[in-house]
Amino acid sequence: MDSTSPTSDPAFPDPRSQGWEPIRDAGFIAHVGPVYRRAGDGAYAFRAARIHANLIEVVHGGMLMSFADRALGETAMRAADGANCVTIQMEMQFVDVARLGDWIEVLPQVVKRTGSLVFLRTDLREGQRLIATATGVWKILRRRPETGRPVSDAGPGAI
Repeated sequence: MDSTSPTSDPAFPDPRSQGWEPIRDAGFIAHVGPVYRRAGDGAYAFRAARIHANLIEVVHGGMLMSFADRALGETAMRAADGANCVTIQMEMQFVDVARLGDWIEVLPQVVKRTGSLVFLRTDLREGQRLIATATGVWKILRRRPETGRPVSDAGPGAI
């Protein structure tokens, strides 16, 4: 299954039929997806599959953290008017186990945006069941026109 194809399990409806669109990404998300976005409300979701399992056959905490980081990071970029952003701090509290087959959703919230930072939070849920909470800070990057490389407001070489 590639990162843009829905689950082939007939027990689960195609997320696209419910307004979810797969995130197209040839990078890391392609290895752990598919991950979906719903444009109407800015929510993100994924169906926990065998590739997300840890040694005790529940969803690996690293997958939950990667999922939260992606959702919060894209939300930070929208809050920063499309500027590139990087995670400079993220915390996660695991409240309950996520099981294989769960449809895990987040609805990221911007807590505050400054000139150089975006503060965000979200809850990871399976239906009404709280699985984890995540908070973090994203740095808004600026681009140097002559090189196209991102630099921070703090000066060359700083992130």
